[in-house]
Amino acid sequence: MSIFNNRKNKAKPSRLNRLSLRRSPLEGPVAGSPPVRSRGIYLLPNAFTTAALFCGFYAIVMAMNGQFYNAAVAIFAAMVLDATDGRVARLTNTQSEFGAQYDSLSDMVSFGAAPALIIYEWSLRGMGKLGWLAAFVYCAGAALRLARFNTNIAVVDKRFFQGLPSPAAAALVAGFIWLMDDLRIAGTDFRWLSWIITVYAGLTMVTNVPFYSFKDVNFKKSVPFIAIFLIVLIFVVVSSDPPKVLFGLFVIYGLSGYAVFLWYLLKGRPVSIVQTSTESGDEKQG
Repeated sequence: MSIFNNRKNKAKPSRLNRLSLRRSPLEGPVAGSPPVRSRGIYLLPNAFTTAALFCGFYAIVMAMNGQFYNAAVAIFAAMVLDATDGRVARLTNTQSEFGAQYDSLSDMVSFGAAPALIIYEWSLRGMGKLGWLAAFVYCAGAALRLARFNTNIAVVDKRFFQGLPSPAAAALVAGFIWLMDDLRIAGTDFRWLSWIITVYAGLTMVTNVPFYSFKDVNFKKSVPFIAIFLIVLIFVVVSSDPPKVLFGLFVIYGLSGYAVFLWYLLKGRPVSIVQTSTESGDEKQG
């Protein structure tokens, strides 16, 4: 019995040893372990996300008051703020799990619920069941798109989005409203065109069609002088007639995914339009 007790005592580390085995919270992560996102809440990037959320909510309020021009412009303002918060977080090294989840919830309001409600109030209300069903298809498509993006973010090809990104889908819907309002055309005059754009945007968000993400563009790399001039030229062209230019650009982008899809098909590397397995279709595109 004494031998067994001695062995037990030898195998059991002392309190001091147990304390020494614990890793100090000041030490870095264990070598080979995946990076852990901070659980803290950072003010700067989340302030941009809050501003984007405010724009989405403001767009809903303006649509309910019949001010569709303000509602459409607010969606584009939310797009700019949404594109800014992630870059600010990366540049200031203030990424956090809270920020990622908050950004997704903000996107659902600004690029999911808000555009669906605006297009319904502007044009689809008079279509009865077909109208609100089209708005729901868009809203559900945005929710599914955001959920799939969050779960597949680690496995997809970074060069492409899997389906039409929700900000671009929102720009397609809001841009059409902005253009029609600028031309003094009532939404009731183009109900079926509004319906087609809404359903197209909603369904394209949940497809497997690849849309270029521009994430491989290195903004820290030096560029020739002509690149700066082209940026100035783009600002001038957009400023000349924002409704027409912006809507035209997003129509081209909204169709570009299917052009890429056909290009892969012709090269013998087909991509399924609808995801049918647990693997990301974008993995096959690399």
